[in-house]
Amino acid sequence: MKKILSLMLLGTAAAMEPVMSQDDNKRNDIRYNLNESGSHYVKFTFTNQVWLRLNDNNPGTTVLSDPKTNTFDIGLRRTRMQLFGQLTDRIFFYTQFGMNNFNKVSAFPAYNTAGTPSQRKIAAFFHDAVGEYEVQRKGTDFIRFGGGLTIVNGFSRFSQPSIGTIMTLDVPVFAQATVDQTDQFSRKLAVYSRGQIGKFNYRVSVADPFPVETSGSVPAALNQNAVFAQRKNSLQYQGLLIYNIFDTEDNTTPGYMTGTYLGKRKVLNVEAGITSQKNATWRREAVDTLYSNMTLWSVAAYLDMPLNAEKGTALSAYLGYFGTDYGKGYLRYNGSMNPATGTTQPIAGVGGTHGNAYPMFGTGNVIYAQAGYKLKDGLLGSQGTLMPFASLQRGDYDRLQDASNVYNLGVNWLIKGNTGKLSLNYENRSVYKNASVPNELEKNGRKGSWILQYQISI
Repeated sequence: MKKILSLMLLGTAAAMEPVMSQDDNKRNDIRYNLNESGSHYVKFTFTNQVWLRLNDNNPGTTVLSDPKTNTFDIGLRRTRMQLFGQLTDRIFFYTQFGMNNFNKVSAFPAYNTAGTPSQRKIAAFFHDAVGEYEVQRKGTDFIRFGGGLTIVNGFSRFSQPSIGTIMTLDVPVFAQATVDQTDQFSRKLAVYSRGQIGKFNYRVSVADPFPVETSGSVPAALNQNAVFAQRKNSLQYQGLLIYNIFDTEDNTTPGYMTGTYLGKRKVLNVEAGITSQKNATWRREAVDTLYSNMTLWSVAAYLDMPLNAEKGTALSAYLGYFGTDYGKGYLRYNGSMNPATGTTQPIAGVGGTHGNAYPMFGTGNVIYAQAGYKLKDGLLGSQGTLMPFASLQRGDYDRLQDASNVYNLGVNWLIKGNTGKLSLNYENRSVYKNASVPNELEKNGRKGSWILQYQISI
């Protein structure tokens, strides 16, 4: 390591000169080779996603106490920097630093002691900080062990998405099942193993979840519906097994799974995953406090392959079924980068129902499907090509009288693959209100939003 640092400082080693390389998605990488072959390296990447959005707000929505039926906002959905590398044949490190969901109300409703909204300088933070050791390598087969703050997950591929290669405008966030409840934006302190053995890819982990009290929000009060418990904290066990029918996938970084290869690989997978934690939630029944285990599982198929290699057309698709058992009555609303701050029409027993929020997480089951078609290369000349896409998320949760259906329809303008991409998306979601049956929600129409995203990812 001293030798490497010396070479960097002196700038005399040709192997340390910066190199612009490209992966399967034509994303430029800033890379420093540590040896002549390039098998040892350090790489830097950057991703920024800017959103312009017009949202049809949920009933009763307020923004800084003013009633708003619709809102227009500009925000940073994700701003991330990664530094990672293969230091020796066996030692790998990975770090990611950045922030998420930054718009004009992102600091609200946190307050300082003076009773005014907290400052807008939202702190960026480490998303990942991981070290790995490879115990075995034979061709494309490998076995690695690692640990640290990581997104390595068992629930599904979308529980650990590669944000720079998302095919749809955004990932299905419901698959990041405990996001900002008992994790740090889907990351946990964990030890894990991941590997490729023949056609099988696996990852298993043991995580130590964060207390829900440290989530940055006031924990939900103990009531008749399951919420994350504030006592009896226990470890979380996760596993994901993938069978690669054709090509294997990119296994460079720990956890992160590609959204679309834009036809640069021929991938067809079947996969199954599980996340389990004892006494994860609690609820009140009469005078008794009851604990529930959290069990989340999924089965899915993923396809991403070229259709016409000469023209560059490609198809990407995913279909998955998710069983989500958080405990009796668990239901949580969420809205990505919510443009609103409150509501005059709260739903009993459910918080955060304003703006663009909908019942994203709950005890029950979810069906999620997406598909996209990449048109021929050079469709727009030197300005790239287009990739239309659509998705459906159907959440059939116990407390909903009618399932929550969220539709997305959009198109990516692939200016330079995923390096420079402009996406236009329309989302349509179910809206709910208190039902006549206690502790249940019934449909109250639908709302939509238009989002334009510009992504730069190197």
